[in-house]
This record gives sequence, C-alpha cells and structure tokens, in this order.
Amino acid sequence: MSERKKPYPFDVFEPKWQQIWDERKTFKVNNPGEEGFDASKPKYYVLDMFPYPSGAGLHVGHPEGYTATDIVARFKRMNGFNVLHPMGWDSFGLPAEQYAIKTGQHPSVTTFRNIDNFRRQLKMLGFSYDWDREIATTDHEYVRWTQWIFLQLYNSYYNKELKKARPVSELEEQGLSREEIDQRRLAYVAEAAVNWSPDLGTVLANEEVEEWKSKGHRVERRPLRQWMLRITDYAERLIDELEPLDWPESIKLLQRNWIGKSEGAEVDFTLDGETITVYTTRPDTLFGATYMVLSPEHPLVDTVTTPEQKNAVEQY
Repeated sequence: MSERKKPYPFDVFEPKWQQIWDERKTFKVNNPGEEGFDASKPKYYVLDMFPYPSGAGLHVGHPEGYTATDIVARFKRMNGFNVLHPMGWDSFGLPAEQYAIKTGQHPSVTTFRNIDNFRRQLKMLGFSYDWDREIATTDHEYVRWTQWIFLQLYNSYYNKELKKARPVSELEEQGLSREEIDQRRLAYVAEAAVNWSPDLGTVLANEEVEEWKSKGHRVERRPLRQWMLRITDYAERLIDELEPLDWPESIKLLQRNWIGKSEGAEVDFTLDGETITVYTTRPDTLFGATYMVLSPEHPLVDTVTTPEQKNAVEQY
C-alpha cells in the first residue's frame, strides 16, 4: 500500500502568507504619477458588490462570488495588468437602525463593529484586495459625494438633441419659468404610491415588504411626496449604449427589461366630467374594451364608488 499523503497544511501556510501580503501591501495599487506606478501596464478594474455588514457575519454567498472575482484579479495581475481590486461596505441599512432603536446603541457603534468582523473574515480567506482603498457608505467623506451627485442631478436637465445632461442655467437663459424648469430637472419631487411602514417610519422596497411584515410590522400603500429621478428622459441612451458592451446577451436583456422602455399611446377617457388617462401599447384593441380598472390609490376611486360597494372598496 502506498503511504497516505499528508493534507495541505492551510492552517500554517495561509496565515503566514496573508500576514506577509498585509505587511508588504502586496495588492496595493498606486495612482498614476505616484511612485511605484508603472504607466506601461494596462489598467484593469475588478469591483465586487459591497456587502451589508450585518451582525451575523459573512454567509456562504459572499465568498462564492468574491472567489470568482479574485480569480479574475489574480489572473490579470499575472498577465501584466495594473489591477485595482477594492473592498467596501454598503453600511446604510434599515436593520442597523432598528437594532439601534431596540438596544439603545448608536448605529455607528454596531455598524463599525460589524465591519471589523467582516474585514477579519474576508482577510482569513486571503482575497487580493487593496485594503488602502476600503470605504464604507456611512463614512462622512462618502456621504459628501452622494450629496454632490444629487445636486448635479437636481441642477441638470436632459438635452434630447445632444443626448446628455446640461445645466438648468441654460433653461433660465431661455426665459423658462421656475415651474417649467422644475418639470425638466433630472431630480424632482412628485407624489407616488409607496409601501409605507408606520412602525418603521420609512418606505420599503417591494422585495422588503414580506420580510418586515413577517417580523410583525405593519406595511400599507399610501401616496407620498418624494424625490424621483427622470430616468425616462435618458432611457433611449441607456438602451443604445448597451449594444457595444462586451456582456453576455442574457445580462443585456436583464438591463433592457430593467430600463423598461415600451412604445404606445396615452388615451383620455372622460367620466362624469373627469379625465382618466390610460397608457397602452395596443391602442388598436381599445374598441373591444368592456371595462377599466383604477388602482386603489387613484383619486377618482372615492368619486366613482357606489354606496353599495363602498365598504368592500375601503376594505380592499
């Protein structure tokens, strides 16, 4: 019988080399113009989706994806590329806020404690991150730039001839009123139906509703004035610029569906002196329509509901 081979001593090799990588900053990438930057090498950017640093620590889905991107980063590095491979933390979150309310601890305390644990776990896995680039979305310096981006959107409109954003000062020069300019800003305030939780005091995304309802929190649909982005103005450009991308066709299809462009017509119907505007991709079928359905939050629901159906409608 052949002698059984000893298992790979990962508990010895891994900590040793991870410490060396950390001390020598093996995966640090200098900026152009800084000492140590080799301008002759092509640049390559490998970006992971930043995890939300929960108190539970990493789950198996994190290293599953990060292992794949780390393989790409190491492969490109070994083929002569300057590879930027950072890590950060998507640290804004409703769970952190609720935990703070429940325990009385400031969310910054628990959030950075969770980040320390996540960083420790990721370093144990030996990924080739440039830890000097680490950021968290709760850092003041990061929040500053999200606010800056919002102001760029608020102070811009989409020029359909040039197919790009331009400053609203151009509209002022054209003599447009404040109201007309507000109707063209990329960031604007409008009323829309949302999933509002009076217990949590915030709006929930559709995919969050069942999660928080299962935890005993009330969630209701209600109209709310909120900031919106005028994405429909540049939807055509988003779709056009998908074409030259070297992406799998399935990913491009997902993006097109997310953008959600459709072509159709708006048709006005009158009811007791009121106008109901309907968008349809098939106006040719309207002559066969037998009824129309209003959304529960439509302002005309109260007007058109008969006394006999009032209780049923209000319950719904």
